[in-house]
Amino acid sequence: MKDTVVFDLDGTLLNTLDDLTDSMNYALKSCSLDTRSKDEIRSFVGNGIRLLVERAVPEGTDSETLESCYDCFCAYYKEHMEDKTRPYDGINRMLENIKKAGFKTAIVTNKADFAAQDLCRRMFGNNIGVVAGSVDGRPNKPAPDGVFYALSKLGSKKENAVFVGDSDVDILTAENAGLPSIGVLWGFRDKSVIEAAGASVFAETPGELEKIILSMA
Repeated sequence: MKDTVVFDLDGTLLNTLDDLTDSMNYALKSCSLDTRSKDEIRSFVGNGIRLLVERAVPEGTDSETLESCYDCFCAYYKEHMEDKTRPYDGINRMLENIKKAGFKTAIVTNKADFAAQDLCRRMFGNNIGVVAGSVDGRPNKPAPDGVFYALSKLGSKKENAVFVGDSDVDILTAENAGLPSIGVLWGFRDKSVIEAAGASVFAETPGELEKIILSMA
């Protein structure tokens, strides 16, 4: 019996790809580096801003340029992270319905905590109980630390929780935390990728995800 759902953010609840792509390309152009396509950025995201920038810059980029690109991305994204980012269709309805059914909710993401907190407050209101973004001193996913932090804040036990995400990183996070997982198929990774990571339960729409969650109560 489950009473808690821990969600990933980017590619699971929010479609952030356009703003991430625009911000990354702004930073690359500012550093006189070649820009990247949206599909390339899609393949780079999932492990936090630092790794996104490291993957986006050309191989062999010197450390000073890398740091400049990172700083430029953070500054630009902070001002533009809501330009095009929106919840996927049906997400807020799903969150409202599972909350009404008595589920506690959290978000654990490798997105910088300042961005995660701001976006979740504005996009989801009080439908999310705890938001745990990337902070110094707490390892990012697939380490389970963020999940354990969120469960502690909610007063939930891992035996009563399930993790929902769109990537191999999310499925591995669930495994490392000892939680069952649900893979969503509208996000940034193909089904084959999250299936190879160990996912066996999938949702094709937020409505289908809602039914799966409610069936676990």
